[in-house]
Amino acid sequence: MSGRRKFSGTVKNFFKTIKKLLTYNITTIMFGALLLYMVITVILYATSGHVTSYQVTVGPLTKNPVCTALAIRSEQVVNAEKAGYIEYYATEGMQVRKNGSVYSLSKEEQEAAAAVLTEEQMENVRSSASQFSYAYNSNRFYDTYSYKYQIRGTILQAAEPPQSETADSEQADLDSDENADLPEDDSDGVLEGTAETGDDETGTEDEKSGDSWRKVISLGNQDVYTAPEAGIIMYSEDGYENKTADSLVEEDFNQMAYQNENLIINGEVQAGEPVYKLVTSENWTLMVPLTDPMAAALAGRESIQVKFIKDGESQNGSLTIVNIGSQKVARIDLVNGMSRYAGDRFLEVELVINTQSGLKIPVSSIVEKEFYTVPLDFLTLGDNGDTQGFLKEVRKGDATSSEFINVTIYRRVDADGKEITEGTGDTSGGLCYVDKETLKEGDVLLMPDSGETFTVGDTDNLQGVYNINQGYSVFRQIEILDQNEEYCIVDQGTSYGLRAFDYIVRDGSSVEEEEILYSGSK
Repeated sequence: MSGRRKFSGTVKNFFKTIKKLLTYNITTIMFGALLLYMVITVILYATSGHVTSYQVTVGPLTKNPVCTALAIRSEQVVNAEKAGYIEYYATEGMQVRKNGSVYSLSKEEQEAAAAVLTEEQMENVRSSASQFSYAYNSNRFYDTYSYKYQIRGTILQAAEPPQSETADSEQADLDSDENADLPEDDSDGVLEGTAETGDDETGTEDEKSGDSWRKVISLGNQDVYTAPEAGIIMYSEDGYENKTADSLVEEDFNQMAYQNENLIINGEVQAGEPVYKLVTSENWTLMVPLTDPMAAALAGRESIQVKFIKDGESQNGSLTIVNIGSQKVARIDLVNGMSRYAGDRFLEVELVINTQSGLKIPVSSIVEKEFYTVPLDFLTLGDNGDTQGFLKEVRKGDATSSEFINVTIYRRVDADGKEITEGTGDTSGGLCYVDKETLKEGDVLLMPDSGETFTVGDTDNLQGVYNINQGYSVFRQIEILDQNEEYCIVDQGTSYGLRAFDYIVRDGSSVEEEEILYSGSK
């Protein structure tokens, strides 16, 4: 009896539980469905195969090396002819013609003039500040001083005393007499025929500085000194002025020991003191220390493209590999562009070795797939005029008919095996590559408007990768331009190929075509 009661109670409790479930509200039911979906998703993810994806990028096979180059130029330091208070007329980096005004000396200190920059001068300052900021390197803080001298020169030019205009006018009159011969030097080093000047008179003198002649213009109590040669004015020296590419030693490449001395003097200068530096030629040389692998990569080259990190400009130069002590050095001779970097002794440059550019992919992603090859002459359009395919012969008993088969053409080649592009003319004798899933071996194809037939069976392989943009693997053909052990560069214009930023399978051998995949990151 007690057993029957116990069984009856169990049945009643079961139905009570069912009744409670049936009375749950809609929120509970939706939560249950969502929980079930999440459980199924987790199970599918855990039991499915996973692949590592790679996003296709555009660029060279490997990055070009960035090196520090030592710049060698034709430079000369100009010393003060006598003692006096100095005033500067030329700015840092300014190009000056022969006998152009550079600085003046006077017996008494001149009253400082208030400098007011014009809008054009302010724009030049902003532009130079932007370039300096772009190329700034905290490991080369001495560049800050070079930039300081450049800005100071701009301000000095803005504060140039009115006498300089007279000096330039006098200088222009002197330069206009192009046929006048230089007079003979007398025993005192002062040229004959010069005008004697008093404190209130203006005259000119020709003085010999080293091997170069230059004019001195007397303005009242000031003597204006001019450049012995045309060139670029710099107000610093670093001890490399007399060095050549052939006289360098290994220690010259040590940037930690590099010192750049400011030549701008506030106040009185002594006779024989250096007052400025003149860079006299656009021909210059970059000396780039190389590692052994870099030297091997450059071996056999006679020229190279150099990209300057400072401003992104590029130019070509002749290349020679030389040895300086135990160090291999690339000597790059350039014939222009020096004026942009006249204030830089050490320059960050990119040696453009890898010029081949395209879509960069891992070598591990490459697979081969077999295709049927069909003559292009059999290719036709469907009834709508948009889809392309073949007319396949269909036999039913003794009757024969044709059926249009829509196909995807992976590649077209001409009779010489070269890929056909939009600019290709004659395509006779060419072939097209068709997926083996579309046609079968032994299928008979009909040529439109002809009685000719072709039996499917010829095959060939194409290299490609598996594209997974849509969540499943799709074969895309590639044409390799260059490769190393890890990566290769493929053509961007390949038909039915890749595009930049596509996602592909990193290990192509780990998947099959049209397999649904869960991809991971690169």
